[in-house]
Order: sequence, then C-alpha cells, then structure tokens
Amino acid sequence: MNAIKVKQSKEEKIGSLAIWGCLFILLITVCGLVFRACTRDDRISPYGMPDPAYDDGRPYMDVQLLTPNEYSRPCIPSDGVRGIVIHYVGNPRSSAQANRDYFEGLKDSGEAYASSNFIVGLEGEIIQCIPTNEIAYCSNERNSDTVSIEVCHETADGKFNDYTYSSLVNLTGWLCMYLDVSPRDVIRHYDVTGKICPKYYVEHPEAWDTFIDDVKVWIQTEKNRQ
Repeated sequence: MNAIKVKQSKEEKIGSLAIWGCLFILLITVCGLVFRACTRDDRISPYGMPDPAYDDGRPYMDVQLLTPNEYSRPCIPSDGVRGIVIHYVGNPRSSAQANRDYFEGLKDSGEAYASSNFIVGLEGEIIQCIPTNEIAYCSNERNSDTVSIEVCHETADGKFNDYTYSSLVNLTGWLCMYLDVSPRDVIRHYDVTGKICPKYYVEHPEAWDTFIDDVKVWIQTEKNRQ
C-alpha cells in the first residue's frame, strides 16, 4: 500500500513539474513576442507613420530641400504631376541621408545631373529633397510631369526590406491622393526608359503587381478613415 502511494506521489510530482514547465515556456514565448513587437515599433517610429501635424494621412518625412543649383535642383516648375515613378538607388546598404547628400554635393562637383523628389531609407525614413511642384533629374523624358521616389535597399537584388516597403506604400498612397494621381499611373523607371530600375520589380513583375495592390488598399483605407 505504501509503495503504491509513493509511486503515485512521484507521478503527481512529475505531472506537476511538466505543467509548470509548459507554463514557463509559454510565458517566455509570450514575453519574447511582446518584446519583439515593442522593439520593432520603437525602431520604425515615427518612420512611415502618419505625421500628427496633419490630418490627411501623410507619412512623417524629413524635409531637407536641396540648395537650388543647375545639377540637382534647377527649380524648374513641373508641367503638372501625372505620374509617380519608383526607382532604386542601385547602391546596396547606402542610407537615405547619404543619397540625399550626394544630390546636394552635385552643386559643387558638377559630375552629373541627378536628384529625386523623395528618398525612402533602410529604416523606413523618408527624406524630401525637392518640392512636388518642381522637376527632379530622375526619370528622363518624364521629369516634367512626374514625382520620383528613390528607394534604398540592403542587397544587390534590389529587394526592399519590410520597413522600407511599408514606408514606400504609405508615401506612394498618400502622394496619389495628395496629387490626384491614379495608382495605374504609378510606374517603374523601367517603364519610361527600359532601364533595369527598380531592379527587383523589373525582375519580379508579380511583386510589382502586389505593391500596386497594397497602394490601392492604403488609399481605400485612408478614404474610409476620412
């Protein structure tokens, strides 16, 4: 009889330990997920999120307009915006700030004619370099009637990371509404000149279609909110 009680006691202890072990693992897992979510939100905020200073859904952006000069900001008025052109920087792991500073430096070096209205960075940051009513030297024969967005990327294949992609969708969607441009008029640099830009979207047209769909969803969501 005593032997049976001892055996039952051991089994109860083992069962109890197993339950506590499962609860401990569950607690650690939940804490880990919460920590990752909080860390991620802190990392991207306020990048790509709506600017609290406005009520039109525009994402927060750092306005660093280029100094007027003939090589990167000629201050030529656009003919009216009828499209948005997406580019990739072609320089893996370079930051939005570095690309903006390159455009700014052209006023001194004069080595090229190049610029963009906006640059989206690796952390999702958005820098505005040129007002939307001025041309940028980015899209060749479509400079005069489009707004350009240069996008940073970490790898040579040109794929945008999640932070960059989210901000790009938000920025593009907002520009469509702000400038009264249809998502069907959001195009790749490739669609203007045949240049492999943005590389990932030229080589993966299905990913481009997904991007346009996500922009449409953003626009509809924002319209419903308003």
